[in-house]
Amino acid sequence: MIAQIRSVGVLGAGTMGHGISEAAALAGFDVTIYDVRQDFLDSGLEKIRWSVSKLEEKGVLSPGKGAEVLARIHTTLDLHAMAPLDLIIEAVPEELTVKTKVFQEIDRENKTAFLASNTSTIPITEIAAATSRPQRFVGIHFFNPPVLMPLVEVIRGELTDQETVDAAVSFSKALGKQVVLCRKDVPGFIVNRILGPLLNEAAWTVGRGQATVEQVDSAAVYKTGLPMGLFELADYTGIDVIYKAAEAVKSREPAALAPAPLFSEKYRQGKLGKKTGEGFYSYGKASGRPQITKEAGESVDPLSFFCVAVNAAAWLVRNQVCSEEDLDLAVKLGLGFPDGLLRMADRWGIDRIVAALREKQSLYGPEYAPDPLLEEMARSGSLGAATRKGFYDYSTSEKRLEELILRKAPPLAWVSLNRPHRLNTITPKMTEELEAAARDLAADGSIRVVILAGEGEKAFSAGADLTSFGFSSPVKAFDASRRMYEVFTLFETMPKPVIAAINGFAFGGGCELALACDFRLASESSQIGLTETSLGIIPGAGGTQRLLKLVGLAKAREMIYLGSRLSAGEALKAGLVDRVFANADFRSGVEEFANRLAKRAPLSLRFSKQALNVATQSPPNQGQYFEAGAFAMLLSTQDASEGITSFLSKKEPDFKGE
Repeated sequence: MIAQIRSVGVLGAGTMGHGISEAAALAGFDVTIYDVRQDFLDSGLEKIRWSVSKLEEKGVLSPGKGAEVLARIHTTLDLHAMAPLDLIIEAVPEELTVKTKVFQEIDRENKTAFLASNTSTIPITEIAAATSRPQRFVGIHFFNPPVLMPLVEVIRGELTDQETVDAAVSFSKALGKQVVLCRKDVPGFIVNRILGPLLNEAAWTVGRGQATVEQVDSAAVYKTGLPMGLFELADYTGIDVIYKAAEAVKSREPAALAPAPLFSEKYRQGKLGKKTGEGFYSYGKASGRPQITKEAGESVDPLSFFCVAVNAAAWLVRNQVCSEEDLDLAVKLGLGFPDGLLRMADRWGIDRIVAALREKQSLYGPEYAPDPLLEEMARSGSLGAATRKGFYDYSTSEKRLEELILRKAPPLAWVSLNRPHRLNTITPKMTEELEAAARDLAADGSIRVVILAGEGEKAFSAGADLTSFGFSSPVKAFDASRRMYEVFTLFETMPKPVIAAINGFAFGGGCELALACDFRLASESSQIGLTETSLGIIPGAGGTQRLLKLVGLAKAREMIYLGSRLSAGEALKAGLVDRVFANADFRSGVEEFANRLAKRAPLSLRFSKQALNVATQSPPNQGQYFEAGAFAMLLSTQDASEGITSFLSKKEPDFKGE
């Protein structure tokens, strides 16, 4: 049984501390924030108030809920206030001496709570040694900003017991986070173990005169699909944070890559990134993101610096620090990678990665030696997607496009929107890939039911990524609207049932895609709605037309005018979704429903779907003529003969679609 956590203490009211506090309060926990100065507490609380007000403005919180959230948060200058709490999370500066000192004091005040550190790099075991109960100590590493970032790393210290790990995982999931488990206590854990070498090698690349800062960032953005350049990310994170993290790893693992001089120079100069107005880029008061051109990186091969990140990832997998799936999920959710690093490595080719590392090893030293796992994969011919075997097995019928995953497991097929780091928001590229998938599945006779889903546990799709469409004129916007409608219509008219498996958010364009499906099955924690009016626009991919047919004019008006976000239960009552499953039973519930459909006669389903579509779009007489013709035609099929004979014989029919 997982221990019950009701009250949470947070040590530190800074950026991470107040963010963790807000996330916990939003999830219903009572929170007490401790800091050493009242102005620190006041500043942190003011930032929470601002954030909560924004959540209310955007409709994430219903009116009045913000006050309830704030009422759950308390502040204190007295560590004795931590005495009765169930879980205490430390978010003080990233210095071992500071962390151990505060935990020594906490250990005297509270003898029963689970203890956790939000450290991004320092081994949990070292911090836990300052307490009398290292078995009750765990790492819970949030990402900035904690309220918005969906990932949490839970890190097991050398002495952490299973009850504490389970409690940390349960607590993190209660906050709505996706959890990856770091099974071994290594400096940097998972995400920073990969990010550190990647940023460091990018800096070495510039320092050696092989590329400029802009060229590296351009290659990272336009050739690998990262949401921002590597040096831009360093500026956003804080060059001091990255420098200290690299030093922390190097001091514990002498064989690690030496920190690049470019980072140490910026650190000494106090040019720490966006927070100081200058880092690798300059930031004026009105300055937004740096302008990085696509042309700048045309001559740069991103593999030249990503190879060290893959090497670090291989070390993590070989040493069983985490699974391949958790590693790839971590970089997608924690760093915004469009795909997992190991998936990227499989596409690049393990042989190319090993060759790049060996060249660096010969030029710059033994720290670049390929990990034994990569060398073994290269020797055995497990080179990635090209050989159908790499970090992943590609022998199954799975097609991974840039923003879509198509998995065929006849008689079912899953089409997964694959931008979990962006809540699976829809882009022109995803629209293009949805069209290709729809046409493929419509023609594939082995597939009887199609399931549309979203990767990750946060969203089916939170809508259209409007920034990706480049609406330069009303004509462009009109064309994009029609394009999405026409692609969604391919699923609406597909000659087989289509299910929208809604797990998480289905807003705006994501809701419109779901409306084009025959069935909408939702997990109990899901939310669904056409939220465009909150942006000053209206649904543009068929939402006004399809919603009306499902819920009626009065309910459609209410939902669209107010931009309502319905819970799964509310959507079920309104007729917007057809089934609601407990979160734990969602996947199995969807598959059971889909398999029941797949056992029906394919031709009957095809013509039933067409008849219903005609009925919603044509006068009753015309619809009935279609129905009568389909009925007459189907009576002559082998499936009809099989169905009637099986009914009379009281046996399960075996429909062939003939």
